[in-house]
Amino acid sequence: MNEHSLEALPTHSSPPWLITFADLMVLLMCFFVLMLSFSEMDPQKFKEMSGTLNQAFGVQTEITATDLPKGTSLEAQEFSPAVPEPTDANEVRQQTVDSELNTLDLGLEMRVRELKAQEDAAERQATRLRAMFRQEIDDGRLLIRQDGSNVVIQLLEKDSFPSGSAALEPSSLEALAKVGLLVADMSGAITVSGHTDNVSIRSGGQYRSNWELSAARAASVAHELLAAGLDPARLMVSGHADTQPRVPNDSAANRALNRRVDITFANGRDRHGQWSDALPAESTQ
Repeated sequence: MNEHSLEALPTHSSPPWLITFADLMVLLMCFFVLMLSFSEMDPQKFKEMSGTLNQAFGVQTEITATDLPKGTSLEAQEFSPAVPEPTDANEVRQQTVDSELNTLDLGLEMRVRELKAQEDAAERQATRLRAMFRQEIDDGRLLIRQDGSNVVIQLLEKDSFPSGSAALEPSSLEALAKVGLLVADMSGAITVSGHTDNVSIRSGGQYRSNWELSAARAASVAHELLAAGLDPARLMVSGHADTQPRVPNDSAANRALNRRVDITFANGRDRHGQWSDALPAESTQ
């Protein structure tokens, strides 16, 4: 290719204004990048803007997506049920409520009334038991107490068990026979639980620990109740050692109160979970 052929080639160049336009675009891009780098997000304003958009484009409900649409009017048939209110504004708004709330409140109220009735029945039963076992209570061998909806006959260690032994004293057998005849006529579940103080058993004795002693004492009382005619299916026996003291083990008198066997009947709750009166209406034993 010679010089004549090079001169013959056409030349192409951009118009002068394009350079100025490209320069302006680069400056605008730099300007917006700087504006973005100096900008800050305001969370409060963002939440307000999001809420406004939600109200403008739809009503947010708290029903699950599997629920069928429920509407009370043609305008609100895609929303949860509510009373449509006519408005001059060019928008549809609806106030939703939890349709299950009233049912839950009613069930809770019924349960509270049931518990109150059970506690009142337990209080009456405890009063009747105190009258029936007045002599044993005065002698310091029994205590009658209410524990919520349950009634507890508390057999103290005095004249009941020798120290460190699970063999019942003969003087306690009459009271236990009286208790056995009483609970045999009941329909509720019976729990016999043994408890001791926090004084450890000396080594070399019949029982290795307070756990064995408390369980053995509870079993001794349970056998007397069974001999009085109690249905074994209604009976549960447990030993708790010193894990459930009634009072602090800080004195000899308090430790004596903690050495006990509790006979608890659950206010007439039978093996099927049904409730009935725990004491026979005319029981006078």
